[in-house]
Amino acid sequence: MIQMNHMTRLPHAALLLSLIFAIGCPSLADAQSSAFTLEDSGDWAQTAAPEPGTDAAVMADAARFLAQGKPGKAKDMLSDWLEKNKRTRNEYIAQAYYLRGVARLDQDREYKALFDFEAVIRDYPSSPYFLKAVEQEYYIGIDYINGLRRRMLWFRYENARPTGEELLIRTQERAPGSKLAEKAALALADHYYGRRELPLAAEMYSIFRENYPKSEHVREAMLREIEANIARFKGPRYDGSGLLDAKLLIEQYQAQFPGESIRSGITDGLNAWIDESAAQQVLDTARWYLKVDDDTSARFILARLIRRHPATDAADEAIGIMLKEGWLEFEQTTDSEQATDSEQATPTSETPPGEESAS
Repeated sequence: MIQMNHMTRLPHAALLLSLIFAIGCPSLADAQSSAFTLEDSGDWAQTAAPEPGTDAAVMADAARFLAQGKPGKAKDMLSDWLEKNKRTRNEYIAQAYYLRGVARLDQDREYKALFDFEAVIRDYPSSPYFLKAVEQEYYIGIDYINGLRRRMLWFRYENARPTGEELLIRTQERAPGSKLAEKAALALADHYYGRRELPLAAEMYSIFRENYPKSEHVREAMLREIEANIARFKGPRYDGSGLLDAKLLIEQYQAQFPGESIRSGITDGLNAWIDESAAQQVLDTARWYLKVDDDTSARFILARLIRRHPATDAADEAIGIMLKEGWLEFEQTTDSEQATDSEQATPTSETPPGEESAS
């Protein structure tokens, strides 16, 4: 399962400050003559400063504050700017929302940051910050499904897992076919599997295989889907459709990965598990017929169980029931019959049969 905390993917203030001084800014005054942009890698890059007093300068100053580990100043500056410009057609609005979301993340206010990222995604889908906002929401979703609770007032006590699941679903919808969507699909499937929400896990692994058939994780996803379908079977008295799905998937797995199937032998063990579970379900049906005194149906079901699942413990138990009821008899050969058969099979003379007939 993918585990990541959003604080690990954004540069810490100390690292940012060291970056500022490393690239040749001897003083804060010198730093103010430069601007910083957030690259796809998550690092801040120094660029030429725009004209003071322009909207571009506001964005550059906000990025500089973030690079210096001052998200509060960046957020206040951007909030004031957005209050004046959010109802206009200003070309920097998407960038302002995104940077304010990043500032709120740095302040450990990821839930409030979601509103800014959603503004970018919802209102500015053609913006270069669209995919960046989707990626930020993905990481917040990962944090939430891994146990991070939503902050209320000064404490984190509200369960944010459903929000995290929704964010991973939205990531797949908003960036279909991308590596980010692939990671989101697998993370969500692993999350369901880890929580033993097996129907959802099986469905999510199936979606993953369908959408990303060439992924390097498709074999592991197929095995997890098989295991989830088998584990869904709660016992002989419950729906056994998951066993049928698992059996079909095993056949598909063996056809798609024949070498791995032979080398690991895992499909043999899974097939034995499925066979035993299905046999137990049939045996439970036969017991019910015995309970209601329907011997004819019980005898038929037990015979079919032995025929279809001969190598199972359920088949051994079915044989015992049939012997007890007198429905199954083993032929016993007497000593005289064995002697007669022996005489018929052994020549009585030393003359070979071929020579005797020839004479």
